[in-house]
Amino acid sequence: MPPAHLSNLLILHPSPSAVTPRALDAAQPFDGEARAAAARAAKAKLTVGIVGFGTFGQFLGARLAKAGHTVLATSRGDYSAAASALGVRYFRDADDFCEAHPDVVVLATSILSAASVLQALPLGRLKRSTLFVDVLSVKAFPRALLLSSLPPGFDILCTHPMFGPDSGAGSWAGLPLVYEKVRVGPGAARSARVAALLSFFEGEGCRLEEMTCQEHDRVAAGSQFLTHTVGRVLGSMGLAPTVADTAGYRSLLSLVDNTAHDSFDLYYGLFLYNPAAPAELERLGRAFEGVRAELFQRLHDRLRVAEGVAVEAGQAEQAARAGEAAAVAERLAGGGGGGGGRGGGGGNGAAAVDAKG
Repeated sequence: MPPAHLSNLLILHPSPSAVTPRALDAAQPFDGEARAAAARAAKAKLTVGIVGFGTFGQFLGARLAKAGHTVLATSRGDYSAAASALGVRYFRDADDFCEAHPDVVVLATSILSAASVLQALPLGRLKRSTLFVDVLSVKAFPRALLLSSLPPGFDILCTHPMFGPDSGAGSWAGLPLVYEKVRVGPGAARSARVAALLSFFEGEGCRLEEMTCQEHDRVAAGSQFLTHTVGRVLGSMGLAPTVADTAGYRSLLSLVDNTAHDSFDLYYGLFLYNPAAPAELERLGRAFEGVRAELFQRLHDRLRVAEGVAVEAGQAEQAARAGEAAAVAERLAGGGGGGGGRGGGGGNGAAAVDAKG
C-alpha cells in the first residue's frame, strides 16, 4: 500500500489510463445510437403514394421503386400501363388510393393544378398521421396551401429536387434537393419516416440543402426562373447548330434543349407563384437594356467623332478653296493693270499713226 501522501496524489491526479476508458465509454453509446439511427433510416422501406403521375411523377416513382420502396400512384389520366412497367401500383380511383394508406403522399402535380387536386383528394381516408410531401418548383405557395388544407395531424415536408427527367436522367450524384421540415408531429416514428425519405435522396447521391421555403423562392428566382426565361427567349430565336459552333454557343443550345421540354404552364407557374420572380424578370430586362444602350452609345460616339472629323476636313477644304480663289483673283487683278498700260501705249501709237496719216 503506498504512503498516504502518494495516495492523495493518485486520487487528485489519476493516471490517463484510468480516465480514457471512461471518456470513450461515455461517448460510445451516443455515437452508436447515432449510427444505428442513420442505418435504420437508410434501410427503412416506405409505402409512398404519388399524386400526379405525369413526367415527373413517373421519374420519381421509378427511382423509389428501384430503391425497394412500395410505390402507389393516382392521377387524373390513365397511367396504368406506364405504372405497371415501372413496378408501381396504379389507382384510377382516388378513394382506393387513399384507402391503401401510404406512409407518405407526394404531391407531384403541376403548380397551377396543385390546389384543385389537393382539394379533390379524400383526405379523410388517409391515415391520420400521413406525411405529405410536395415536389413543386416553388415553395412558399405549397407550404401555405398544405398548412391551410391538411388536417393538423398530418406531417408536412416541402421539398424541391432541383433537377428533372432530363438533367437527372443518369446519376443524381451532386444534384441538390432543397427541403424544409414544415411540420413533424411528436414521436420517434414520425421523425424516422422523414429521415427515411430524405435518406432515399441522399442514397441516390443528392446534395441535401435545408432552407426555408421563402429563402428557396428568393434563390430559385435568380437561378431556376432566370434559366427558364433565358432558355425560352433563345428558343424563340430558333437557334440551331452550325459547323462553326463555339463551346459557349453549344452551352446555349443545351440550355434551350433543357428548357424546351418543360411546358409553358410550368414556366408560368414559376412566374405566378414565386413572389421574387417578377422582380427578377424586371432586373433581367433592365440589364438587357443597359447592355443595349451601352452598345448604341458607343456607336453614336464613334459616328459623332467621324462626323466631327468630316466637318473639320470640309472646313479645311473650304478654307483652302477660298484661299486659292483669293490668290487667283489677286493675280487677275494685277495682270489687268499691266495689260491696261500696254493697251494705253498701243492706243497712243494708233493716235500717232492717225496723226501721220
